Amino acid sequence: MMAAQDPCRLERRADGSVLHPSGAWQLPRLTELDASLRALGASPDAGALVIDGSELHELDTAGALLLWRHLGCDASTRERIELRNFSAVHARIMELVRSRLADETPAAGVRALGWLASIGRSGVQVGALLRGHLEFFGRVLHELARVVMRPGRLRVRELFAQFAQVCVTAIPVVALVTFLIGLVVAYLLGLKAEQYGANIFVVDGVALGLAREFSPLIVATIIAGRSGAAFTAQLGTMKLTEEIDAIRTLGLSAEQVLVVPRVIALVVSLPLLVFVGDVFGLMGSMVIADSMLDITPTTFIARLQEALAPKHFVIGLAKAPVFGLFVAIIGCRMGMSVSRDTRSIGLNTTSTVVQAIVAVILLDALFALLFQELGL
Repeated sequence: MMAAQDPCRLERRADGSVLHPSGAWQLPRLTELDASLRALGASPDAGALVIDGSELHELDTAGALLLWRHLGCDASTRERIELRNFSAVHARIMELVRSRLADETPAAGVRALGWLASIGRSGVQVGALLRGHLEFFGRVLHELARVVMRPGRLRVRELFAQFAQVCVTAIPVVALVTFLIGLVVAYLLGLKAEQYGANIFVVDGVALGLAREFSPLIVATIIAGRSGAAFTAQLGTMKLTEEIDAIRTLGLSAEQVLVVPRVIALVVSLPLLVFVGDVFGLMGSMVIADSMLDITPTTFIARLQEALAPKHFVIGLAKAPVFGLFVAIIGCRMGMSVSRDTRSIGLNTTSTVVQAIVAVILLDALFALLFQELGL
């Protein structure tokens, strides 16, 4: 038998057990009461169980719930437990909690999806995502058409602010990365070309690779991680602070005010940044050609004029607006679809970067197939 000062004691008899809760069974003492019940190890499975409330001074629903949860594993077990010597108030509390527990339905277990179901669910999610992007693209095209019909609708100040953000401030990082890429590509090609005495053809490979593929792809990837993520974070924060709701309350189109300047700025900026990437990539190649392959800058430029036909340069620039359009649409749409919590901003920003980079790579592959079919 437990000491008298304990919150409860258990009396074992031949025909069953009697539990004697004592003192105050209320919310502030739940930790102590739970430890006392666990130490007793009372179980209705060992025989009939009676709860004697004669020593109980105070009781609330938290204390009653703890008793029932510990002693009654299910509804049928709780019904076999007998209550004795409870005051009218305490008896009502015990019965109220027991009736509420009887109405509980066990939570359905979460069944793990099989591999086929997981693939199906992922397919449905991707389909919904693409459908949302297509619907948002249609709305943006509608607003662009309205701007074309009435150029006065275009917010010129916002357009130039976005142009400065996505183009002017991006020039240093684009120049640095493409310079290093040109340097590395020329070095790797030079290692092989030098073995066969074909040093001069390094200029051909670097020029064609940078102008057609490397520069547009690398610049678009940089902008996807830089400007695409910025668009999502900016618009997501505006939605979280209800600025977008305020714009719509004023009778304005949020797409026209916020999205159209960003889309136009990115579509116009990306060809300019690709041109910067071409120039600095060739400068990096020129540095390696001069120091490693004994190709002077004058010889490099002369060979470049022969090897790089204008069509290759134009093809690289032609890809850039398409890349910029898709990056802007994805970034703005993910920002406009942020839910009302800060965690969603981070998730959507990360998703924007991933989606934009994947979209750029897929578009580049489609362009390669198209130009191959056209013989360009």
